[in-house]
Amino acid sequence: MSASYAVRVAEDPADREACFAVRKEVFVSEQQVPEDLEYDAYDADAVHVLAVREDGVPIGAGRLLCGAAAVAKTGGDPGVGSLGRLAVLKSARGLGVGIALVHGIEDAARARGLTAVDLHAQTHALGFYERLGYVAYGPEYLEAGIPHQAMRRSLQTL
Repeated sequence: MSASYAVRVAEDPADREACFAVRKEVFVSEQQVPEDLEYDAYDADAVHVLAVREDGVPIGAGRLLCGAAAVAKTGGDPGVGSLGRLAVLKSARGLGVGIALVHGIEDAARARGLTAVDLHAQTHALGFYERLGYVAYGPEYLEAGIPHQAMRRSLQTL
């Protein structure tokens, strides 16, 4: 991780709101995902992860679903978490923020006893996730009008 930003679990309401603001900028404003699709009932119980610059400005976010929410997303295995809503502001792309967020989400999954993480990648991001050890499975599909592919990575205990 770069010394110019940090990644942390969003523990307080201000951090969670910062996560939502990043997602709104990337998904709603930039990618034109309808706002009512971007925010869902899973947000209330998700583990949110936030990347912030040294000056405290939010630059990235993601979330981990566990338990019943993850089972609904991953096909029934309670040991598998669901990584989602990974977003990095345009101004921070190419700095390793996305990688750091994925690692932060995987650490949160391990801390909760999960053995694997699934995600639904936009197809243009498949290479990014493949380099992080995720393997695509199943057919390509549309989500919010954007092509996606399901992927999974087994988590090794450290």
